[in-house]
Amino acid sequence: MCGIAGYFKTSPKPRPTDPDSDRRLLERMIWPLRHRGPDGFGFFESSRCGLAHARLSIIDLEGGWQPISNEDDSIWVVFNGEIFNYLELKEGLSSQGHLFRTSSDTEVLVHLYEEDGVDFTKRLNGQFAIALYDSRLNRLILARDRMGIRPLFYTISSDTVYFASEIKSLFNIGPEIERRLDPAVLRQIFTFWAPYGSNTPFTSVRQIKPGNMAVIETGRPMSGELEQSPYWQIPLLQGARSLDEDEACSQLRELLIDAVRLRLRADVPVGAYLSGGLDSSVITAAIRYFTDNPLKTFSVTFEDRIYDESREQQELVQRLKTDHHTVHCTYGTIAQAFPQVIWHTEYPIVRTAPTPLYLLSGLVNAQGYKVVLTGEGSDEILGGYDIFKEAKIRRFIGRFPDSQCRPLLLKRLYPYLAMSPAKSAQFARRFFDTSADPDDPFYSHRPRWKTTGSIMAFTDPDFFSDTPPPEEGLLEEIGGALKDLGPFSRAQYLEMAILLSNYLLSSQGDRMAMAHSVEGRFPFLDHRVVEFAGSLPPELKMKVLDEKYLLKRAFRKILPERIVKRKKQPYMAPDILSFFGEASPEYLDHYLSERQVSECGVFRPSAVTALVRKCRKRNRQGFRENMAFVSILSTQIIYDRFISDFYIETPDELPGTKRVSRAREA
Repeated sequence: MCGIAGYFKTSPKPRPTDPDSDRRLLERMIWPLRHRGPDGFGFFESSRCGLAHARLSIIDLEGGWQPISNEDDSIWVVFNGEIFNYLELKEGLSSQGHLFRTSSDTEVLVHLYEEDGVDFTKRLNGQFAIALYDSRLNRLILARDRMGIRPLFYTISSDTVYFASEIKSLFNIGPEIERRLDPAVLRQIFTFWAPYGSNTPFTSVRQIKPGNMAVIETGRPMSGELEQSPYWQIPLLQGARSLDEDEACSQLRELLIDAVRLRLRADVPVGAYLSGGLDSSVITAAIRYFTDNPLKTFSVTFEDRIYDESREQQELVQRLKTDHHTVHCTYGTIAQAFPQVIWHTEYPIVRTAPTPLYLLSGLVNAQGYKVVLTGEGSDEILGGYDIFKEAKIRRFIGRFPDSQCRPLLLKRLYPYLAMSPAKSAQFARRFFDTSADPDDPFYSHRPRWKTTGSIMAFTDPDFFSDTPPPEEGLLEEIGGALKDLGPFSRAQYLEMAILLSNYLLSSQGDRMAMAHSVEGRFPFLDHRVVEFAGSLPPELKMKVLDEKYLLKRAFRKILPERIVKRKKQPYMAPDILSFFGEASPEYLDHYLSERQVSECGVFRPSAVTALVRKCRKRNRQGFRENMAFVSILSTQIIYDRFISDFYIETPDELPGTKRVSRAREA
């Protein structure tokens, strides 16, 4: 794991540059990523391309420094992530005559590219963001893993493409990179919780999409957007498929256990997150019963009992006999850490949920661990979210709209919420809009988007005056993929295409773990597991209203019965209550002042002031207020830290530089 950055000049004959200037540019780009790779830096420079790497050493601790080249130094690569099947790939490549200088997974990439060309990513089982430079063809390849676990951003200025693991690296290039919030993308975040496609909150910065690759070659005209092509797409069942339930259980169990084993490959200790829910329990139990890996686990506990799962965590700890460690989150610790969390998310967020995970990765780092396995992805691929259950109930009610009994089923939704919209059947019927058109491609998500979209009531209309409804662009982006899917699969696709990659795996995943130099690994997102899950009929994912039915059945013999039967409680954290306790954080007066809100221009100062006054009453607010407050505060922090003033000073000499390379000119 690490951070990567670099540039590629696309003009046929790039302008001569000073090598010292090129090196200094690379240093400015990689220094802001040192939290991703605190073990040292490596560089490659040529007249056309520069690559930089900040290393978190996990495999081949001595020899795995990047950039790495092929035998004749004509192909160079830096990458962020892990290739879990590198040993098998290396064996095959060695038999084809390729020579390896290291024992790292990185070196597999250059030789696999020599064999397969631009198709080299198709044989990778991993989580990765790759920048590969072919000096023979004057070509740069940027590629991202199938599910979007690892980030890869880019910007284009004149005839140069710049890329990096995080946006702050691109902004540290200099004033030629515009720093401005994108109203259309903010509106997407204030509706979907995250942007879609290659969008980011900043007008000048884009991202490589999950499962996509961009091939940049000299001589091609450049615009603000790279042409990307998918090498993999989200696989979901189209039409009916007959599958034996016992056989499906066996296949899922075998695939997951193998995915866990692969993700334990490391030359450093590997731990696991244990939330107390089904998904992390499955992963932790698989480590305990099917590997010989020492088992150290990490959890979050909460001062607010509504969010706390410590009892379930302790039941698993006692059952699996793990060496367990917890970080306790109070309202105050969440508020204290929040500004730093936003520095790492680089996106506005609508809930505080990333903050405890930021604190948790700090605990992992303090315990001397660099790698943890987690349960992310299970809900999306195996049907675990209440939003799937909700859509199913809404359709059931919609078929008999005059029924007095069917709306009572809505009371079974969201029992864990202090202010659940389903507690009153009459209110729930209106809230969930059971009369909506079931053929709407976004039917499953309309109630959520309507609730989140209420954030727009606090915004300045002038800032968003030229932005189209966000659903229009989303339909253009993914409408074709939804067209042939059934209702359940459509809901799954929306979760995977928007929320999973651009929120859960980024703001709650990669950014929070890597903020403390910790690599998260996700067995449920092994592409073989995802592809198998995509082939399952919906009734094996949610049987009637029993979520993740097949997963429960596949692992019920090695888990406590109460964990298997327990109703899902999604991971959440207190929002408004975190900021308005006995002593509110002083930074609120700065970020939410009328002057600062007016300067940012996204929100109406009077609306923000009224919301803050309401929040100071210190009672539990509803969805609308909680999401609005966190969205406003996080956006104001983004403006202050990234737009208003931005500069990260780079030392004259970077500490820990282990490898310096100059290219042999093509």
